[in-house]
Amino acid sequence: MFSIPAAYIGHVAGLTTSGLWTGTSLCFTAATRRLGPTRTNAVRLVMAVILLAAMHRLVTGVWVPGAVGGQVLLLAASGLVGLTIGDQALFTAFMQLGPRLVMLIETTAPLFAALFGWLALGETIALLGCLGIALTVGGVGWVVLERPAGPTPWASGRRARGVMLAVFAAICQAGGLLLSKQGMGHGWLPTEQHLRPLSATLVRMSFAAVGMVPFVLFYWMRERRERAAGVYPVARAWRAGLLFAFAGAFGGPFLGVWMSLVAADHAPVGVAQTLMALPPVLILPLARVIYKEHISVRAVLGAVVAVGGVALLFVAR
Repeated sequence: MFSIPAAYIGHVAGLTTSGLWTGTSLCFTAATRRLGPTRTNAVRLVMAVILLAAMHRLVTGVWVPGAVGGQVLLLAASGLVGLTIGDQALFTAFMQLGPRLVMLIETTAPLFAALFGWLALGETIALLGCLGIALTVGGVGWVVLERPAGPTPWASGRRARGVMLAVFAAICQAGGLLLSKQGMGHGWLPTEQHLRPLSATLVRMSFAAVGMVPFVLFYWMRERRERAAGVYPVARAWRAGLLFAFAGAFGGPFLGVWMSLVAADHAPVGVAQTLMALPPVLILPLARVIYKEHISVRAVLGAVVAVGGVALLFVAR
């Protein structure tokens, strides 16, 4: 029977994580275009909570994580910032730009995380890390500023809005990561009181799902007004949208997060983070085949440079 050598388990898990997150971006893009960003975000959070709760019960024997008050507050804030607000912006960016550019811009999230860690936790950034930041920003900017080939509807400002939303999503993800690290207990609780990553993820997801309630209510009220005014958009493909949302929830917040933890546990941090940062490169052939996008040499080189910058940042740390 085929088995993976123990020395390469983390490497395989890192590559698997990149593959899952690449597929997840395609699934959520398809779901968003059928259900809208608000419905997609709400549906995938509920699905992720159910899957994570079942896994938590199997692994720990309990449904509810044993978190103390301060941990709950920090993880709740992490879920609201990173998963409710940040992913709401992310899914809207998917509609504006498509998955290729959004996944490339998301490579800046580790840069913001390093910046927040320096500001809030006093973490240092070595000279090599600064070079990595410069490479990532340069690679992303080089691709984003490329003039699209042929006529495009993005000329009216849609592309600019999508880029701003994707950058905002990356900032929120970085802030959510910082809050979740503190919520697990790092820096203020003894090691034996730290929450497991699975438990922390379940708490984050649960509060993020609750945080979606105001968004869903606002969307529902706006939808009612549009129906009354007779300007409600064409009926959406609900069944296909829900299937894509479920596939994205299973591959991303559930299976993808699990594989990322395996990678971090079995491989050096720099290697694991580099292997998990590959979606902007892996998505290039898929964007060409599925969305018929023109993939220029500049787009390929920019994605490679951006991922290389992320690698340098984590190797330096």
